[in-house]
Amino acid sequence: MLNKDTVIGFIGTGVMGKSMVQHLLRQGYRVLVYNRTKAKTGDLLEAGAVWEDTPAAVASKATVTITMVGFPADVEEIYLNEEGIINNCQPGSYLIDMTTSSPALAVKIYEKAKAKGVFALDAPVSGGDVGARNATLTIMVGGDEEAFHDVEPILRILGNNVILQGGAGAGHHTKMCNQIAIASNMMGVCEAIAYAKKAGLDPSRVLQSIGTGAAGSWSLNNLAPRMMAEDFAPGFYVKHFIKDMKIALDAAKEMGIPMPGLELAKKLYDELASSGGNDSGTQALYKLYCQE
Repeated sequence: MLNKDTVIGFIGTGVMGKSMVQHLLRQGYRVLVYNRTKAKTGDLLEAGAVWEDTPAAVASKATVTITMVGFPADVEEIYLNEEGIINNCQPGSYLIDMTTSSPALAVKIYEKAKAKGVFALDAPVSGGDVGARNATLTIMVGGDEEAFHDVEPILRILGNNVILQGGAGAGHHTKMCNQIAIASNMMGVCEAIAYAKKAGLDPSRVLQSIGTGAAGSWSLNNLAPRMMAEDFAPGFYVKHFIKDMKIALDAAKEMGIPMPGLELAKKLYDELASSGGNDSGTQALYKLYCQE
């Protein structure tokens, strides 16, 4: 039975992971951390987190190991190689991958973990840096129902909308639905703000009108103000969004579903990345609409 004495491992303390670890520490959990760049964990260590030198070392000591890394290749490496998490974690422990990754990879991890008596869940999130800081993330979970209920109290420290979507891989499929919806919406947000500006309107006043109507969306109300302020710092990296769109397009192709809106969005984000925007926030797409 999981309780406040449960040791939690957290691998990947980047833009979002850092805030998530802070919430766990504030709730009194002992948290072991690993990040590729140890210097980026300094304030977490000062707050009480414990550094481990490898992902395997984290998993060997934790009852619950959470991962929040960059790309599916990173997930595969830290979970499935000989020196990885599954080969070193405790029997009966819980593995929660919160990276946005491949549904097929999630199934592979689940099956290998199950063969070793370990519970694996895929639990990607939505809400960006703001949601991570405010513990208001949406968490989409795939895996066994019993394992989900065991770790649900921990997940609810990190988010306020935590839903089991189905078996292994269902969390990632749900996140792809989220990214597909965002991709076309981001184009619409950028075009609306660019149109307002070109028409001689005050975009901030326009936002006051359209943000509360049928056009309202999280992207419009949270990212349009950043666009107008030319704040392109990453809450969610362009390079990671491109990765997500590729996963969704590959999965859609396997299912025989046309995705013209998603294809166009990826083409535009690829253009942004090629001009140096890889490490910007997704709202930096607005730059393409501001070119004279």
